[in-house]
This record gives sequence, structure tokens and C-alpha cells, in this order.
Amino acid sequence: MSNTKENILLTALRLFARDGYEAVSVSQIAGALGMTKGALYKHYKNKRDIFDSILVRMEQMDAEHARRYEVPEGTLEQSAEDYQNTSIEQIIVFSKAQFQYWTEEEFSSCFRKMLTLEQYRNEEMGALYQQYLGLGPLQYVTDLFTSLNIPDAREQAVAFYAPMYLLYSCYDGTTDKTAVAALLDSHFEKMRSRLTKQYQ
Repeated sequence: MSNTKENILLTALRLFARDGYEAVSVSQIAGALGMTKGALYKHYKNKRDIFDSILVRMEQMDAEHARRYEVPEGTLEQSAEDYQNTSIEQIIVFSKAQFQYWTEEEFSSCFRKMLTLEQYRNEEMGALYQQYLGLGPLQYVTDLFTSLNIPDAREQAVAFYAPMYLLYSCYDGTTDKTAVAALLDSHFEKMRSRLTKQYQ
């Protein structure tokens, strides 16, 4: 991807994260970049084309992240053996990395904020919010725990993921980011102890 195309993508996402996707126009994106709409249209057909490119990038980043931490990429039905070969320790290490991914990496953090703003205004955005931040991660952890033969896998997945979900908002709203990260670490240490003691 050319530098100009990349700059358009990131600038648009920053604006979407601040103002919401629906509220941002192509003119605003072009203005923020100091270019004309005509120049922008040489790289993207319209605002939807920019959004679709953001989705493609997120899918690529998610897949790369899963591979980096050696956790399953697909669903339980698609990758049953990969799920069975994933340990509690891997799940915790990956979850900590995911928290950083969604809070500290600019592209994914802006994407999360955009979905948070738009989830109640736009049905597609609401579905994407659930896929990336709500029911999707919860089902993923449930499937991982099920594959590890952890009893009450759904309830344990809620106990595991809900604090992480809450702390996204806490992280955004405080200047003491270290304290939020410490809370998450403490939570995962307790979950590690509980799951290992009771179910391994």
C-alpha cells in the first residue's frame, strides 16, 4: 500500500474513532490530509471503500496476532485440534497481548473506539462490535475452555473475559494506565490459579 493510501486510511480511522463513522465526510478526511476530494478519490472510491479497507486490515492483523501467540485462528468446528492443543497459559498470555492490542496499538484502538461509538446507530457496526469485542471473544474463550474440558466453560469464560471487557473502558478514561494494567494482571493471575487448581 502506498504511503498516501496508508495515510488516508489511518487519518480516516482516527476521525471515525473521534466523531463516529456516520458523522465524518470524505471532505473532512481530505481536509485533514490537506488534499482535495478528487485527489483522495484516486486512492479510494468513497467512504465505504475506506471502511472496507479498514476491515480487511483488521482481519489481517487479527490473524497475524493469533499466529504470533500460537492460538487458534478459526472456530472450534474449523480447528478443533488447535483448540485442544492450547493451554491455559497460552490463553492468558494471548489475552494480555489482546488487551494491549486493543488499547495501545493505534489502528486497533481507533477501530475499537469507532465501533463503541457506532454500535447503537448502525446495525452493521453493532454486529462488528459484538464480533470483535463482545460475544465473539466470549465465544472464543468458551470454546477454548470447552476444549480443555473445563466444567461450566461458558460461566468460566464470562468470569475470565468480563473484567478485561470492563477494563477497556477504564483504560480509556484514566491517566493511570499502569494501574489498569496491574488490575488486569491480578485478575489473570487469580484465574490462572483457579483454573489450574480446579480443572487441570
